[in-house]
Amino acid sequence: MATHISHSASETEALGEQWGREANAGLVIGLSGDLGTGKTQLTKGIARGLGVNERILSPTFALVNEYRSGRLPMFHLDLYRLDTRAQIVGAGLEQYLTRPKGVAIVEWIERWLEGNDVVGARYRRVQIKQLSETDREIIYEDFGG
Repeated sequence: MATHISHSASETEALGEQWGREANAGLVIGLSGDLGTGKTQLTKGIARGLGVNERILSPTFALVNEYRSGRLPMFHLDLYRLDTRAQIVGAGLEQYLTRPKGVAIVEWIERWLEGNDVVGARYRRVQIKQLSETDREIIYEDFGG
């Protein structure tokens, strides 16, 4: 488990950019944290690291936004409006959580986990905590191959 303290939105994006440059197909990055803690900022950085040149928007109402302009497809999911694993499966999102054909970034991943520790074969679990108006504690751990 690793911890990173970010002092600004640009530092959070820079961490995400590093992750995006290192990412391989099949990776699921599960994000947890209260509203406004920086989940979308981190996602914007991951997109930049993947070479995505489209504008990154939170998929709260669409549930998933797909970006295909980078070196790998990126799938940005937001499970905030879904309460159970059954609802997520019913919405057709399981494929992104278990075997993405690119990189899947999943906000509110705890809605999918429901007591399970991992999702796909390669998974990074991320918890973002707000320390102050600008500072964030980003705790992450990798699972699988």
